[in-house]
Amino acid sequence: MRTIPHFVGGKEVAGTSNRFSDVFNPATGEVQAKVALASKSELDAAVKVAAEAFKTWSVVTPLQRARVMFRFKELLEQNLDKMAALVTAEHGKVLSDAKGSTTRGLEVVEFACGIPQLLKGEFSENVGTNVDSWAIRQPLGVVAGITPFNFPAMVPMWMFPVAIACGNTFILKPSERVPSASLFMAELLKKAGLPDGVFNVVNGDKEAVDAILAHPEIQAVSFVGSTPIAEYIYHTGTAHNKRVQALGGAKNHMIVMPDADMDQATDALMGAGYGSAGERCMAISVAVAVGDKVGDTLIEKLTPRVRGLKVAPGTDPEAEMGPLVTKQHYDKVKGYVDLGVKEGAKLVVDGRDLKLQGYENGYFLGGCLFDNVTPEMRIYKEEIFGPVLSVLRVPDYATAVKLVNDHEYGNGTAIFTRDGDAARDFAAKIKVGMVGINVPIPVPMAFNSFGGWKRSLFGDHHMHGPEGVRFYTKLKTVTSRWPTGIRSGADFIMPTMK
Repeated sequence: MRTIPHFVGGKEVAGTSNRFSDVFNPATGEVQAKVALASKSELDAAVKVAAEAFKTWSVVTPLQRARVMFRFKELLEQNLDKMAALVTAEHGKVLSDAKGSTTRGLEVVEFACGIPQLLKGEFSENVGTNVDSWAIRQPLGVVAGITPFNFPAMVPMWMFPVAIACGNTFILKPSERVPSASLFMAELLKKAGLPDGVFNVVNGDKEAVDAILAHPEIQAVSFVGSTPIAEYIYHTGTAHNKRVQALGGAKNHMIVMPDADMDQATDALMGAGYGSAGERCMAISVAVAVGDKVGDTLIEKLTPRVRGLKVAPGTDPEAEMGPLVTKQHYDKVKGYVDLGVKEGAKLVVDGRDLKLQGYENGYFLGGCLFDNVTPEMRIYKEEIFGPVLSVLRVPDYATAVKLVNDHEYGNGTAIFTRDGDAARDFAAKIKVGMVGINVPIPVPMAFNSFGGWKRSLFGDHHMHGPEGVRFYTKLKTVTSRWPTGIRSGADFIMPTMK
């Protein structure tokens, strides 16, 4: 049985805790590897290596750091097929989605290649007589990222390229369900010329997470995952005086207005609701139909499309949806479908009995479609994180907006309409961090920043883009005067500029 190690100080390091976790093939249900789970002492050792590397990496010029990012980008592009295969093997998503999500991560690497421009400070001449002032941004030190199972390559690349380009050293704790992509990126970074110890991978479970949150030399922690864990990460990390950005869960609504192009809206709901088997924090899980006529049309158009979804192993080139990541997660999502039926929602398409010949032990759940869902139901309130789409019917636009704004999550949302006034009003008044107008998954580009509102984000900074640079640096302001030999003595009042 293959054992997946850590990566510390530029080389693979075997685990010493004698604790391991199974890594499954979601398509077959078979254990394909074991991954070492780090102890606190192993995390401490990695931090020590990263802290030593910071002494030299932090004074490397931004241009030299950018050149490492350029080489890493080139290597990852050359190995895109291999990276996609690693993602599909452990997560289960179809190869095209694995490639697409890796490409979105690469866009953040491209953004980090511009770090010499991004780190330019501000200068003010003669703020007082013969006094100049300037502001600069400097790296924090050792920083860490804790990433989820659903995007094994993309989400880590939302974090470490910007952090490293800013001059920090990085410890990545990937999901123990999907560890191989992180190890592969570590190898490519080394080939790109990144000095040993600047990027380290420590596999682990809660013990490793708690060690990261409590370690006095780790200055900042980035996290993406469910809201309960995000809240725990944020409060625990900040209690240990760390800077924390913790992105949590979502319940993303797509409002469909009566004037919308219904074919376009249906296409959008299919891709956004069932792509990656719904295991996306930006997945659309609620279609809000404004008016019963819209609801009837959506159900009529969606039903045959959901029933006809091509569900197969991610390696099948014709697959539109692969398996869920683990048996535990499969049972959780299936349990929500059971609950929706019990709560009185109408299950129009039932994917619970899907079985694939030759893959009977895989974690395959067919697409599920609910109608007549109400805001009181748990399947509406809670994040399901699977291929389950709920249709809610509301009488008017105002009710739809209130529905979105009243929900505890505020990650992403969309409206489909031809009405410019409605679209502008929606963008201005909706209490959600990322908004799409006739765009179902409004994930910002790398040079913008990603993050939600309300209980979808804990912390002051969104991820990547300009916010990422601010998160991974600290501001220093210098005020300077060069005396001409005149010494007037000490002042004991608040200094003012004259």
